[in-house]
Amino acid sequence: MNVEQEARAAMVDLAFAVEGDVLPRDHRRSLADAVLRALPWLFELQPRAGVHRLNVSGAGAAQVLLSRRTRLVLRLPRERVHEAAGLAGTHLDIGGHGLRLGEAHVRELLPWGTLYAHFVASEESDEAAFLRAVEAELETLGVRCRAICGRAQEVDAGRLHGYSVMLDGLSAADALRMQEQGLGAHRELGCGVFVPHKSASAVGTPH
Repeated sequence: MNVEQEARAAMVDLAFAVEGDVLPRDHRRSLADAVLRALPWLFELQPRAGVHRLNVSGAGAAQVLLSRRTRLVLRLPRERVHEAAGLAGTHLDIGGHGLRLGEAHVRELLPWGTLYAHFVASEESDEAAFLRAVEAELETLGVRCRAICGRAQEVDAGRLHGYSVMLDGLSAADALRMQEQGLGAHRELGCGVFVPHKSASAVGTPH
């Protein structure tokens, strides 16, 4: 993709280096609350703006570990990058654990033909109904692709039920549209946030 194509994406990812040791295993809600306190305008921009899930280790333990490669990544409109980047150097309270934000870097959204979301929230009780709802939302967005449903999951202390989702066979324009729009609700909790992926093998990866 050339620079001219990149400039057409209205949204970008803003990635902050982080400093910290551990977080509660179920930290999505407290992370969202901390970001909301720091950037109250961010969630007014939903469903497009949101917070990526943190990449952490030790998913089965009461606490998870942060690594030097962990980043806090916000998906937000390009014109709000400068404002959000002002969070560099601040501390966030995540469920009683401190998280210091370092320097921020912009990541352009790339038009890969395969996208993956670790978790898409659903009110449907079974996989078939969930997939029908996904396909209906894709049709509303005018996106043509193959939707692949992964394993059922629960997040946010069991309050949210959903599935991982792979979208395959996307055109460049539709790939950018899906990253800008996402699927389902609760983008502030990292739900329905799509990222490029090389294959469909990630579907079903534990959250």
